[in-house]
Amino acid sequence: MVITGFEKIEKEMIPDLRFPATEVLNNKAAIAERDEQLKRALSLGNLEHSKIGIYFEDGVSQKMVETTVWGVTDKRVILKQGIVIPINRIHKINL
Repeated sequence: MVITGFEKIEKEMIPDLRFPATEVLNNKAAIAERDEQLKRALSLGNLEHSKIGIYFEDGVSQKMVETTVWGVTDKRVILKQGIVIPINRIHKINL
């Protein structure tokens, strides 16, 4: 499933982005669903090295990256090469 309105970028561009501290999701159910999606994405990344779509928002616009999730902390998603995306800026994970 592709979500319209999100610009596809390469993961190498992420370190140049600036992320506000605000949450992009507006309800607890959506946040809980995102947390479950992140757990599944981490399992897929570690076990099968599967790429997933991460739909997120920086301080300028909505973006999408196809990548493998290598780790998840309480505040960040860790990608290859130590690249991170703040969890509170993620709209959806497409597994």
